[in-house]
Amino acid sequence: MADIGTDINRAMQILNSDELIAIPTETVYGLAGNALNENSILKIFQVKDRPFFDPLIVHTNNLERITDYVKYIPDILMEMANALMPGPFTIILEKTKAIPDLVTSGSDKVAFRIPNHPLSLKLLAELSYPLAAPSANPFGYISPTTAKHVQDQLGHKIEYILDGGECAVGLESTIVEWKENKLHVLRKGGITIESLLEYTEEIEILENSSSNPIAPGMLKSHYAPKIPVMISPPLAAIGNYNIERIGVLAFQKTRKVIPLENQLILSKSGDLNEAARNLFAYMRILDSMDIDLIITELFPEIGLGRAINDKLRRAATV
Repeated sequence: MADIGTDINRAMQILNSDELIAIPTETVYGLAGNALNENSILKIFQVKDRPFFDPLIVHTNNLERITDYVKYIPDILMEMANALMPGPFTIILEKTKAIPDLVTSGSDKVAFRIPNHPLSLKLLAELSYPLAAPSANPFGYISPTTAKHVQDQLGHKIEYILDGGECAVGLESTIVEWKENKLHVLRKGGITIESLLEYTEEIEILENSSSNPIAPGMLKSHYAPKIPVMISPPLAAIGNYNIERIGVLAFQKTRKVIPLENQLILSKSGDLNEAARNLFAYMRILDSMDIDLIITELFPEIGLGRAINDKLRRAATV
């Protein structure tokens, strides 16, 4: 199994050998490799069992370094990046030839972000190259928000997990692209739509793509537990299940009839930030229980509620 620690030098040594490590960010833990090295990139796809048509996000530690790998940054994205990075914010830009096509699944555009985590920022500042770092979990499964989550899923495939504690945001980054004088939101995440409206009212929100996504996290089925998930099912839909073997992922309140030990509350106070931070971890807990079905509910379509609902819809399998 992988070693877990905070040794930046060891992390660098492994990365410089074209191998992979897991790194902490404010969103989720990432499976990281040299974004300029095709051997490292291939290993990311292989370790995650990720399809090659699903592009990767590239991480670095400041905006100036992003400009080394893209042709230009539109003024509005530069303004937004200066305000929202480091943070859960990813921008799609036209790449230079320095970024291998394997990273972008053949697209001429690349996704870049600056993670808001001191340990990973320190690592990125020491490296001479950016890191490609999708979530450190098997493709399509619940994203990891602790080093233990990574160890449980990929610890047998990588050598080292850089431990930065529990992720502060818990949802993936919001991905945007500026084109045709409009901000296109390709993935809802840790930066809310309300925050984006402070910079432009010209916003178009794209939903999922069943094939050839233009950004990570756009596939219709994603973030899914192994146990089937239903969103706000009518009683008739769960009639074939034993009530004792149903789990609940709820926002604030428990449900009657279903055993309390099978129910997890994301935020008793109704705090969407707390709910987002707990989402993936609680989904993992339910997925490890001896139950046959997980039922959940949609959240208020405001703030981070939109991003939580997006993850739940992609996780729903029945």
